[in-house]
Amino acid sequence: MTLIIVAFAAGLIAGISPCILPVLPIVFVAGVAAPDAAVDPKGSWRRSVAIVLGLVLSFSLLVLVGSEILSGLDLPQSTLMWTGVVLLGLVGIGFVVPAIGEWLERPFARMVGRQPSSSSGGFVIGLALGLVFVPCAGPVLAAITVLGATRDVHFQTVLVTLAFAIGAVVPLLFIALAGGGLVHRVRSVRSHAPMIRQIGGVVLLLMAIGIATNAFDFLQKDVPGYTSVLQKKIEGSTSIRKQLNALKGTSGSKGVSGSLVSCPSASPGLVTCGLAPNFTNVTKWLNTPQGKPLSLKGLRGKVVLVDFWTYSCINCQRSLPHVEAWYQRYAPYGLEIVGVHTPEFAFEHVVSNVRAQAKTLGVKYPIAVDNNYGTWNDYDNEYWPAEYLIDAKGVVRHVDFGEGNYSLTESLIRRLLVAAHPGLKLPPPTSVPNLTPFVETSPESYVGYKYGLTYMDSDVEPAENVAAQYHFPSYLSSTTWALSGVWNEHAEEATSIKDAKLEINYMAQDVYLVMGGSGTVTVSAGNGTAPMTIQVGGVPRLYTLFHTIASTNGTMVLKFTPGVQAFDFTFG
Repeated sequence: MTLIIVAFAAGLIAGISPCILPVLPIVFVAGVAAPDAAVDPKGSWRRSVAIVLGLVLSFSLLVLVGSEILSGLDLPQSTLMWTGVVLLGLVGIGFVVPAIGEWLERPFARMVGRQPSSSSGGFVIGLALGLVFVPCAGPVLAAITVLGATRDVHFQTVLVTLAFAIGAVVPLLFIALAGGGLVHRVRSVRSHAPMIRQIGGVVLLLMAIGIATNAFDFLQKDVPGYTSVLQKKIEGSTSIRKQLNALKGTSGSKGVSGSLVSCPSASPGLVTCGLAPNFTNVTKWLNTPQGKPLSLKGLRGKVVLVDFWTYSCINCQRSLPHVEAWYQRYAPYGLEIVGVHTPEFAFEHVVSNVRAQAKTLGVKYPIAVDNNYGTWNDYDNEYWPAEYLIDAKGVVRHVDFGEGNYSLTESLIRRLLVAAHPGLKLPPPTSVPNLTPFVETSPESYVGYKYGLTYMDSDVEPAENVAAQYHFPSYLSSTTWALSGVWNEHAEEATSIKDAKLEINYMAQDVYLVMGGSGTVTVSAGNGTAPMTIQVGGVPRLYTLFHTIASTNGTMVLKFTPGVQAFDFTFG
């Protein structure tokens, strides 16, 4: 109950934060332009309530099951947002052309068995707003978003989500009521109701276009984050954090045995760690005949390597050539490899992204898209990459986390193949170069606030989900980074807005950065080499920023054009 109350309070704070400024004119105009607001104050009230009910419904469904719906339909994660933008545009056109508005509202009116009305039109607007509504994320919203992304939705999650959504729309309800009340009270306004409705339609169209093109970022930049202190006070207490952790920790592993949990990593020989869990709750199968699923029971008699990976992970990318080489060399002799793609970032949930990057990276063995974390949880896995070697009887015989140990893993694969097929003559071992860095390098550094920032500008605290001005510090400590210019810090990445630069102090032979969005990044390594410009576009992926023949310590500055997303630094 405490968490539900806090979620409602967190929603209230989000509902008055700068993040919701782009939707305020839409809500107000929806009240002003209501067809019956001029003559029926009850109609205005019904329409306002319908707006917020539609917003609560669509926003809650988007947070809790939006990713699952899109993954099931093999659609990009932005589909629902664009649906909301298009719906808002259609409502705007409907305000200008009443016949179109009536046609748009008719399906929702039929649900309640009456003719199209102000309330049904308000519900349409609310549904659209819920798909484009992006409140500032605090711990409560972050927790329920993660639960929705990992499909760990249960009754408590739904209650907390609804409490947050209801809290967030309370301020919007008053704004919608204010719009409708203005029309009813002011006689001169009532006399021009049809013209006001048409003007409202134009405003809705303009706001839909502005949301689609991120034209309102300047609002978040210029308006101070006046709710941040209150948000931290409400959501940031130790007791609330513990309750949120408890909310996220209710799933647990469903099928892993104690022997697998305690199975030693990178043991020098074969061990016995119990039966391997099956592939659970897989979103989609790639690289199998007609996309049919595989099961460990169906693979009995084969040696199976289960490899957990995600496509933008540099550690995974360095290990993939070895795994693919094993597949090409030993598949004819009874080896099956299943790459379990469990996403780390939201864009890695998109099946089309996984398919495209698997092709680019040369992955030809079967891939289980584990968007629901079902297989990940059943293996109680915590690493990318992670390898589970399973014998022909379905028993886990070797576990290895991270990179390296390729020769050892291949030798154990060969032993299990011979044990399954006595007298089998195998070809020579593969000879893929081991690119695992064996020198000290900088640790992996996430740019999004979700993972904990190594941010060194002591004058400016990173602002979450709002455009803000940053400045480089006078001194940058070893293996840390800092921002300059205007950036929008999100949970998983930071998006460049204006004059955006990033300075990083690194120790590595190779420096990589996962980037998305579109634009260019100019890399000045500071080692005497000419600046290099990288074109960023398409599917978010890993880009190489720097390479030298030996590990070195240095500082580089990256200059971003607007619209580029920086996710995660890795080093080699």
